[in-house]
Amino acid sequence: MTEPVASPEDPWVKGRGSDGLLPCSVPQVEAAYSDNSQDPDDEDSDYHQESYKESYKDRRRRAHTQAEQKRRDAIKRGYDDLQTIVPTCQQQDFSIGSQKLSKAIVLQKTIDYIQFLHKEKKKQEEEVCTLRKDVTALKIMKVNYEQIVKAHQNNPHEGEDQVSDQVKFKVFQGIMDSLFQSFNASISVSSFQELSACVFSWIEEHCKPQTLREIMVGVLHQLKNQLY
Repeated sequence: MTEPVASPEDPWVKGRGSDGLLPCSVPQVEAAYSDNSQDPDDEDSDYHQESYKESYKDRRRRAHTQAEQKRRDAIKRGYDDLQTIVPTCQQQDFSIGSQKLSKAIVLQKTIDYIQFLHKEKKKQEEEVCTLRKDVTALKIMKVNYEQIVKAHQNNPHEGEDQVSDQVKFKVFQGIMDSLFQSFNASISVSSFQELSACVFSWIEEHCKPQTLREIMVGVLHQLKNQLY
């Protein structure tokens, strides 16, 4: 059989060389190679990046877990310290038996104990203030007695003519009797409101300095006449 002869115009024949192969440019070969294959270095780079990402996530997760565990341990130590410090946490609560105190109970007992301490502190501050006033009063009394003793040492015969407590009481009784007479004549007891109004009116009228002075002079004059 005779092989068919290719025509010079045939495009498949026209581009053939003397060796019967089609010519091909270098850029076309590189393009074909780049399309049909992948650089192994790129694959290794992607693998390392993925491994790095995974390890970074693991480290972050591990660090977060450790931080959370430290926080819980710190809270637990804090509650243990409160149970050791607060006396009421150490007392047995028969309502809950021998079971461990919950965090809510520990906090409530701690709050109650702190409030108790504040009250005790306020009470002690009031007692200290009262004691300071007493000390001040005692110092004043001490100074007064020292002055009396000193005056008596300087003049031993002074005070021999002093009046008795009975005379002082008579003076006071005379003043009160005179005031009560005017008080009884001026006060109305028909109602508490009217009584209050009358008391203020009586004080304004009969307890003036000049009126009291006149009452005092009259009482002293009367008492002097009785004694002498």
